[in-house]
Amino acid sequence: MIQYLAILAAPFLNLPTIRRIRRNHGLEHATIHLLSRQVKNLSMAGRSIASGFYLYGNVSTEEIEKAVHEALDRMRNGEHRLAIHPNCGTGLVTAGIMSGLATLVGTTGMKQGVMERLARFPTIVLLSTFSLIVSQPLGLAFQQHFTTLGEPGDLAVVNITRSEFPIPLGGQRLTVHFVRTTGG
Repeated sequence: MIQYLAILAAPFLNLPTIRRIRRNHGLEHATIHLLSRQVKNLSMAGRSIASGFYLYGNVSTEEIEKAVHEALDRMRNGEHRLAIHPNCGTGLVTAGIMSGLATLVGTTGMKQGVMERLARFPTIVLLSTFSLIVSQPLGLAFQQHFTTLGEPGDLAVVNITRSEFPIPLGGQRLTVHFVRTTGG
């Protein structure tokens, strides 16, 4: 069904700007996959836009550069699944929506009384748990068909810039890399 929805959404998904964001998102994920194999206890997040993607985490620019270029090469050589990452925000949003819908279903027709709410609690927990289990493969499918693109096309890395920002109240600094791309 998700694949069918993606076919219906293809005119929108293939708009040049949307396609570039999806390709950058795929390259962002592939880069994080490779970094997680090279950097012990990697803590990183990313965000993609039409002109490239941001990587938030304390990793050296050299490691980022190596991982980005290797990821792009591997994607060009057919490793399109590198574009799918289990910790993507798409999966988190899918889980949130599914859990919210499960709670809505579990509370439908419920009266205002405290006792009825307590009586429904096990059902709501069960529905929410089931929705979270279902949302994992569903979130990966949404990534594959809607929010990322594993085929990089003519995507190319232009440059990688590094910035550091103080973390309020933490006394630490956050490293942010921007990977500027072209094509796609």
